[in-house]
Amino acid sequence: MLDDYQNVWLVDAEFQSPRGECPIPICVVFRNFRTKEIRQIWCGGKSQSSDQPPHFGQKDLAVSYFWTAESRCFRALGWPQPARVLDLFTEFRNLRNGLRDINGYGLLDALKYFNLSTIPDYHKAEMRNLAMRGGPYSFEEQDALLKYCQSDVDALDVLLPKLEPYLHPVFSILRGRFMGDVAAMEDHGIPIDVETLKKLRGNLRVIREKLIDSLKPEYDLYEGTTFKTQKFETFLREKRIRWPRIESGRLASDDNTFKQMAIAYPSLIKPLRDLRKSLNQLHNFDLPVGGDGRNRCMLSPFRSKTGRNQPRSSEFIFGQTAWLRSLIKPVPGTAIAHIDWSQQEFGIAAALSGDPAMQAAYSSGDPYLTFAKQSGAVPASATKQSHPIERSQYKICSLGVQYGQSADSLAISLGDSPIAAGQLLKRHKATYPKYWRWSDSGVNLALEQRYLQTVYGWTIQFKTPVNERSVANFPCQANGAEILRAACRKIRDAGIRLLATVHDAILIEANLEDIDDAVTLSQSLMQEAGQEVLCGFKLRSEAEIFRYPNRYQDPRGKDFWSRMIKILANLPSP
Repeated sequence: MLDDYQNVWLVDAEFQSPRGECPIPICVVFRNFRTKEIRQIWCGGKSQSSDQPPHFGQKDLAVSYFWTAESRCFRALGWPQPARVLDLFTEFRNLRNGLRDINGYGLLDALKYFNLSTIPDYHKAEMRNLAMRGGPYSFEEQDALLKYCQSDVDALDVLLPKLEPYLHPVFSILRGRFMGDVAAMEDHGIPIDVETLKKLRGNLRVIREKLIDSLKPEYDLYEGTTFKTQKFETFLREKRIRWPRIESGRLASDDNTFKQMAIAYPSLIKPLRDLRKSLNQLHNFDLPVGGDGRNRCMLSPFRSKTGRNQPRSSEFIFGQTAWLRSLIKPVPGTAIAHIDWSQQEFGIAAALSGDPAMQAAYSSGDPYLTFAKQSGAVPASATKQSHPIERSQYKICSLGVQYGQSADSLAISLGDSPIAAGQLLKRHKATYPKYWRWSDSGVNLALEQRYLQTVYGWTIQFKTPVNERSVANFPCQANGAEILRAACRKIRDAGIRLLATVHDAILIEANLEDIDDAVTLSQSLMQEAGQEVLCGFKLRSEAEIFRYPNRYQDPRGKDFWSRMIKILANLPSP
């Protein structure tokens, strides 16, 4: 692969990264992989440098470890982005994804894995703290930072040959390109209503208490701000809800359980789940927001096993509970749009399996109701309004199948018996036999070869015993991530301002007069990306536009946000 390039430049940058702000470059070091030429550029916290980076043409390659950081420094310095990037973090992550034979996926972990000499952990931490401190720097500190920065490119120099046999000439470059796309998103940030945020932060304790009080007539489950399990036991018994339990016999209290039960009992459990999640997030609510009023955080590309971005929930506005996302508000003269693929995983499963009935269900526009019709559970004339209960049951079943749920766990989600859940699963298997043959063959293949790959080569490996649920879920989730990355590439190439990815959705920003065209073009490019990965199969998308002075609104958090606004109206500004 490396022979395809005229010059291969190893790159590392040191920078200061104030919370919520764009990075401030301190120094950048380049090393030519072939000639071993070294170029050191001292920036010292300035936005410009008299020294210039090497020229990167179409036949030149930039190599980094977590290119997002270096890309953001290039952006801060006004340097053009290299056309071709190889990110060794993504390639090492791809090599060992799913295995637990290493502590992590950092540069030191990669060096240790290949038995290469490493920089001492204490020295790395010391230099990182020095960079984060910011200037001014003494001559000795400047020299130490440049030497430290060069030690990382020296490490890349010995790591690259070890990883080269595992690189793909096209897919590896696409992954490197996405790291640059993420850098642009992290720099743009997401616009936040700072005044409301300040008032919220200044009254956290009072707000938590008032939220509990506002729901007390329906959910008298707290003493102070402490959730009482005994009261919850009584509540469940009165409402005749069968709740999952852990091995000790105690009620399961994790958020995933509450999430599943909220699907089965939306009117009873969803408000309680929202309350619990809100209280937890408001306990230490410290969303990083820069001086320009934008939420910025590390989006952590390729951190999940399926290759999706995985930012810290506490630092990412879309990691907050649904009502808190209403803090997102476009700046004057602009609008933002949230564009989401419709039933993406169902569509991907239909496309990859080649199941004609499943493809027809997706193409109908409502795969869950169509599934019910195909299985004979509802008449052909059924609608969402005429058969809401059946549609909900078949939706829960469809989603549960994609996550490998058993009849017992599906029964809990449905709020029904395991026998009824088992009957639903049988209907799914009878309606979509080709899908099930494809899914089962994927599990068998994973058991045999111990790995699975996406269309573009993102790999997960399995150790015994193999978790069949993870195997069944990987093709849809991971190929969904491939589609998302392809869409991001196309959208940014079209000049559209991309702010974030949100699972299988994107957030864009444009001037008020341009937002409709930007949304139309983005949706077209998203469909194009899906067709490339799924051999022509078309995925739909839905868009919501929020124009200034309106704020972002997640329907799931609308009631809670209204409740919060009433509380805030009677509280003092900080």
